[in-house]
Amino acid sequence: MFSTSRQLRQLQTRLARGFSSTGPAHSHIGLAPIRYTKEVKIEHLPEAYSKTDSRFFDKTTLRVTGPMGERTMAIEPFVTLDFVEPKDKSLAEAEYQVSVSIADSNQKKQRQMWGTTRALINNCVVGVTEGFSATLRFVGVGYRAGLEGGKLVLRLGYSDPVVMDIPEGLAVTVPIPTRVLIKGIDLQQVKLFAAKIREWKKPEPYNQKGIFINNETIRKKDGKKK
Repeated sequence: MFSTSRQLRQLQTRLARGFSSTGPAHSHIGLAPIRYTKEVKIEHLPEAYSKTDSRFFDKTTLRVTGPMGERTMAIEPFVTLDFVEPKDKSLAEAEYQVSVSIADSNQKKQRQMWGTTRALINNCVVGVTEGFSATLRFVGVGYRAGLEGGKLVLRLGYSDPVVMDIPEGLAVTVPIPTRVLIKGIDLQQVKLFAAKIREWKKPEPYNQKGIFINNETIRKKDGKKK
């Protein structure tokens, strides 16, 4: 017996949700085709993404090649790639397309990976054609950066400068002492290195000093009043 009619209504609502006849939602991102030009070559290879890491034994390899380099990524076994070529390949602006689909949209993992896979492939295409970049701004008295011996050197008010190795595949320049520009074809790698640099002097809200990434801003806080 239910003590209140409210509890009964809550139970009826939960039961109704459990027997919903609504079909599974499709990924709006996953449905959108990826468009690219003939300067980009995309190959879906049947070989395993890794022969040493068991996590990738059942995943195939996607290779994307363009003017700025080459990227590879793993493709889940339930993901299908459909390639569409232009009717006239001789045209300079001829547009190629690749669409991503999954085997069973009722499976939660497959739905989650649908849009993710499409986004990662698109990042590969953008990376090998345009590349990615991040700009770090040093705000604070004496905060500056420089390149010495192929390493990034940060002077942030500590007793010793911070020396950082530049990861392979990234190009780092220091146009002025308070700016660091990172470029690369791997978006994740660019963001990760920028975040590692920022860790050495995170922006603080009171004096608004620190290392800022791109157009990052923080709200200024007032100090404690006596």
